[in-house]
Amino acid sequence: MTMQMSRPELDVAGFELTDEQRRLRDEVRDFADTVVAPAAYEYDTKRSLPYGIIAEMGRMGLFGLPFPVEYGGQGKDYFSLCLAVEQLGRVDQSIGVTLEAGVGLGAMPIYRSGNEEQKQQWLPMLARGEALAGFGLTEADAGSDASGTKTTAVLRDGEWVINGTKQFITNSGSDITKLVTITAVTGEDRRADGSIKKELSAIIVPSGTPGFVAEPVYDKVGWHTSDTHPLTLTDVRVPEANLLGERGRGYANFLTTLDEGRVAFAALCTGAAQGCLEEAVRYAKSRNVFGRSIGSNQHIAFKIARMQARVHAARLAYYDAAFKLIAGVPFKMEASIAKLIGSEAAMDNARDATQIFGGYGFLNENPVARHYRDSKILEIGEGTSEVQLMIISRALGFDA
Repeated sequence: MTMQMSRPELDVAGFELTDEQRRLRDEVRDFADTVVAPAAYEYDTKRSLPYGIIAEMGRMGLFGLPFPVEYGGQGKDYFSLCLAVEQLGRVDQSIGVTLEAGVGLGAMPIYRSGNEEQKQQWLPMLARGEALAGFGLTEADAGSDASGTKTTAVLRDGEWVINGTKQFITNSGSDITKLVTITAVTGEDRRADGSIKKELSAIIVPSGTPGFVAEPVYDKVGWHTSDTHPLTLTDVRVPEANLLGERGRGYANFLTTLDEGRVAFAALCTGAAQGCLEEAVRYAKSRNVFGRSIGSNQHIAFKIARMQARVHAARLAYYDAAFKLIAGVPFKMEASIAKLIGSEAAMDNARDATQIFGGYGFLNENPVARHYRDSKILEIGEGTSEVQLMIISRALGFDA
C-alpha cells in the first residue's frame, strides 16, 4: 500500500499565501529541521533555553515579524508570525512557544497599548530578539477570573509600589528577559449595590528592579526548554510613567492581547500535530513487521489518516482566524475555535503517534515522546479548553 501525505507547504484552499509568506514559511521550516530539531533533545534534557538558537531567530527577524520597521520590526502581518510559529512547533514546542509568547504576550502589549516613549524604549530590542519579555497575569486565584487578582500597585510620590505574586509566567526569568508587564489592582470602585469592583491596570516592571524576583523555574511535565517562573514582587518601585495604557484598562487590553495570542497559539498546536503526523508517516513506511511495513496494515493507515484530517482541520481553523484578524473584522470566536481544535489535534496526534511507534515512542529521545509530554499544556495554556467553550457558547447567545 502506498500512502501519500499532503505537504504542509501547499496552500489551504481559500487562503492563498503570498510568495513572500511562502518563502518565510519555507525558510523557517528549513531552520527548524536543520538547526532546532537536531538540538531539541539535548536542550530538553538540560532544561535550558538555547540562547544561541534564540539569537539566530532574532537575526532572522522572527521576533519582529508583526511590528513596523520604525520599531525594529519586519513590517509583516500577524499571519506571518503564525506561519513561523507553526513550523517551529513541528519540531520543538518549547522553541515555538518562546517565539509565540515573546511576541504575543511580551512585545505585543507594548505595541498595542504603550505610548511612543515606551515603544521606542522597549520594542527595538524585543523585535530584534535581543531581549525577551513576559506578561504577569496569572495568580493562585486569578487568571480567567480577573476579580481574583491580589497583586496591588499603590501610587506614592510618583512611583508605583507593587506587592504580590504571579504564577506560570513564560519568558520571565531568562538571562535575556528585560521586563515583565504585570496586572495589578490600582484602586477599587464601589457600585450602587454595594459590591466592590477592582480597578486593574498594567504596569511595566524592568528585570533587576529591587524586590522583583523570578523564583526558580518550575519542574514541568513538558516544555522543558521554555523559561517559566513564579514571580514575587515585594515593595517593587517603578516610575508612574511605567503604566501601560490607561489606568483601569489593564485587563480589558490584555483580553484583546489574548484573543490575538490564541491565533498564534493555535498555529503552535497545528505545528505540533503536523510534527506527530510526519513522524508517524515516516515510521509507518520504514518499520517492517512480518515482511511488510506496518503502514500496509489498514488500522495503522486509518489511524494516520485521522491524524492528517486533524491537522487539516486545525490549519483551516487558525488560517480562518488569522485572516479575519489581519482583515480587521471580529475574530474572537474563531480564535477560540482554532485554539480548541488545534490543541485537541495536537494531543490526539501525539497519543496516536506514540502508539504507532510502540516502545520506541516511549523513549524521551524520540520526538513523538516529547510531543506527548508537551501537548497536554496546549489544552491548558492561554485559556483552557473549557474557557474556549465558554467563549464560543457565549458567542452563540448562551450565558453558560
